[in-house]
Amino acid sequence: MTDGRLDLDQLHELVRNGQIDTVVCGFPDAYGRLLGKRLDASFFLESAGDGTHVCDYLLAVDMEMEPVSGYDIASWDQGFGDLHLVPDLATLRKAAWLDRTAIVVCDASSADDDHPVAVAPRNVLRRQVERASTAGFVVMAASELEYYLYRTSYAEAARTGYRDLTAAGWYLEDYHLLQGARTEDLNGTFRRHLTASGIPVESTKGEWGRGQHEVNVRFAEVLEMADRHVLLKQCLKETADAAGASVTFMAKPDAAEAGSSSHVHVSLWRDGDNAFATDDDTFRWFLGGWMAGARELAAFYAPTVNSYKRYQPQSWAPTAIAWSTDNRTAGFRIVGAGPARRIECRLPGADVNPYLAYAAVLASGLDGIERRIEPPAAFVGDVYAAGDLPQVPASLEEAVDALAGGTLGRVALGDEVVDHYLHFFRTEADAYRRAVTDWERTRYFERI
Repeated sequence: MTDGRLDLDQLHELVRNGQIDTVVCGFPDAYGRLLGKRLDASFFLESAGDGTHVCDYLLAVDMEMEPVSGYDIASWDQGFGDLHLVPDLATLRKAAWLDRTAIVVCDASSADDDHPVAVAPRNVLRRQVERASTAGFVVMAASELEYYLYRTSYAEAARTGYRDLTAAGWYLEDYHLLQGARTEDLNGTFRRHLTASGIPVESTKGEWGRGQHEVNVRFAEVLEMADRHVLLKQCLKETADAAGASVTFMAKPDAAEAGSSSHVHVSLWRDGDNAFATDDDTFRWFLGGWMAGARELAAFYAPTVNSYKRYQPQSWAPTAIAWSTDNRTAGFRIVGAGPARRIECRLPGADVNPYLAYAAVLASGLDGIERRIEPPAAFVGDVYAAGDLPQVPASLEEAVDALAGGTLGRVALGDEVVDHYLHFFRTEADAYRRAVTDWERTRYFERI
């Protein structure tokens, strides 16, 4: 073990030496949360990583872990059986932020025949990766994750209804080294833990909000990048929690502050070279397809009702679907040159499920290559000021309607996946519609 990654022989040795006694088996749910179990490391090794079983309701619950009716995957009528979590041993690594612990990302399979569960997010992405491979491409990707850091613990934040939190900074600190130094006790620890866990970090920096930061990890093949993304979130949350602090990946945690994004960078590689650098047709058609499918698949980039509150003019978040070279007002920004040439999509917020977002990227981009979809002309100037461009959906309901009324998702992702996530997104939107908010009480309690 040199970089935090482990094989089974190395795990055996660390267990014998008493350096690891626990293996966390986790899989991403529809929200992108890691769910699963902690296994005794010796027990994990006895079965050579055969994994464990969990209730299939984990793919049919809401944020509060309440079972939701209407899913085909699991229901009270079906008795809520088991899923088999099959460890992907290529993801086995030391969880440096936890004591004597390794962690492995698992795939969800049916308990009776081990057939991959089609709607499980990691399997949704796997199928698009296979589609890209059939077309001769390796997909490289990177997520830029932003987050707000608070000196208030999660427990205290919950006790006070997430009000009056103590932000880790008190002025806008975008690239500001002095303000950033004040959070090195946490951000420095984040970087060291991630790198020691086989998630190589490039940088952290202050962002355009009070207590807001960004962490960038090295690009990788897209499935590995999605794994890094969810493990990064797990590391930051658990490390902050242990320190009596908190981190949020909400897209818009405060109406008065900037939203938090998860810009995604994607390029297609062929025979060891970046096809975007050497094949302009591939680059152009992939961009054209990605843009053409952006509205229909928007819910996969913006999966919560809070996601859409980030899309505001002059906010660094996009409001229209346009592309430009090195222009941060555009939803699609072309960056890099030569082998580094790539497309940055600025639509996803920090609340995104990376497996579903990257699956949507490939579903639309590969469709563009197959159908030779031309992108519109590059936009020059302030995209926020343009009035004649297709707009990003204004709400989760609008995005759901676009997905329900389209054909790309059903052709590229399959009916089973689209129907499952339509129900998931509608459930989320319905929960918000029924809620009575602080805003309503403040506005109407006395004065209506």
